Amino acid sequence: MKAWYLLYCKPRSEMRAQQHLTMQQLETYLPMLRLEKREKGQLVIRKQPLFPNYLFVRFDPEHTSVRQLHATRGVARLVDCREQMTPIDDLLISRLKRREMSEPVVTPNALAKGDKVRFTDGPFAELEGIFQEQCGETRCRILFSFLGQMQSLVVDKQLVAANTYA
Repeated sequence: MKAWYLLYCKPRSEMRAQQHLTMQQLETYLPMLRLEKREKGQLVIRKQPLFPNYLFVRFDPEHTSVRQLHATRGVARLVDCREQMTPIDDLLISRLKRREMSEPVVTPNALAKGDKVRFTDGPFAELEGIFQEQCGETRCRILFSFLGQMQSLVVDKQLVAANTYA
């Protein structure tokens, strides 16, 4: 009986695996996320996999061998549980598809003045601060307490993230 299964793909090969599985007359589903990015000074909307390196495939294990799946370009392996293939509930796939259709565009690093942030990398990693302002395309000003005094620092936006624990 046909059911949905999860495949782990080689890095950045989800689309290739999906294409080759479709050529084998297998139904696939790759949930995508719409992401707003700034490229060359313009806002563009790009799609990227919601679950990087993972792809859902629907097949009947009685008619399609796991060896055939593993031999497909872009596929690394079938995700299983204790060496037994674990089917995924059809309801989960239908909910993902419905959510993908109604999902708004995501804007990464959309910080507003006064938002609490934490440094994710660099010499101030794990310190907390407050987002002050955007400084050009790739930098921002952060206010934080260091050695008992409030300091203002302009850093690369990739070094800070919204503090979800605050």
